[in-house]
Amino acid sequence: MNAADLSAILTRRSGSNFYYSFLFLPKRKRHAIYALYAFCRTVDDAVDQGAATPSEQRRVLADWRVELARAYDGHPTQPIARHLAEVVRAFPIQRQHLEAILDGVEMDIDKRRYASFDELYEYCYRVAAAVGLCCIEIFGYTDPRARDYAVNLGVALQLTNIMRDLRTDAERGRIYLPQDEIRRFGYSEDELLHGRYTPAFLSMMRFQADRAHAYYRAARAACPPADRRRLIAADIMGGIYRALLREIEARQFRVFEGRIRVATPKKIALALGAYLRGQLAS
Repeated sequence: MNAADLSAILTRRSGSNFYYSFLFLPKRKRHAIYALYAFCRTVDDAVDQGAATPSEQRRVLADWRVELARAYDGHPTQPIARHLAEVVRAFPIQRQHLEAILDGVEMDIDKRRYASFDELYEYCYRVAAAVGLCCIEIFGYTDPRARDYAVNLGVALQLTNIMRDLRTDAERGRIYLPQDEIRRFGYSEDELLHGRYTPAFLSMMRFQADRAHAYYRAARAACPPADRRRLIAADIMGGIYRALLREIEARQFRVFEGRIRVATPKKIALALGAYLRGQLAS
């Protein structure tokens, strides 16, 4: 199995919402995105599902920093890094953005709490906005506002993920919601860790949802009209994740009772609708 095939398999098996946004990309760009996704998935799993101790997790990430350097030098050793090397030769992806992704993943080793949204934003930028900045280099764009679009959309997606995954993150000992906001709404960390559903929790989560919606709106406002067709894949991502946020809201934020998802037929319909809008816009 070659590196490109491995990247594609990892993306398909993940069941990620991102998979549906890749379907309408030309083959060359789709395979490049698979490589980027496989890199992100692999380094994230190294912390969440792989090495057992923090020291081992850091060693794995250190190895990936070496592989990333090799990818840019043209001599990587791991299959996914070899595919990534092909991508960074073909597209102008800045190494600093891939390094930022590794920095964000490394934050998950030791940083279990976020004092304020400013701290959380730094994490969201590294693990999501930096990914978006890599993606748009593959999608292509002509207007530099596309970078603002990628950053705002990336933060919106990550905030949505944080709301959806409160339970699983808490089981791993992580609380991403800012500590000052938890206190402001009269909720407590103990209640969150025990999955308590209270009026204070509901108010707090509405506040989180409103902020995520604001980032989706900022992303939409920043999307350059001239690049809408090129950025169809990003528009699909945004559409699916906005639908996920609305589903969380419709279920009154009962995220402790099970993972909330967008049904596959709806994802496909959203992807097709975004594709058609992009074609008409062009």
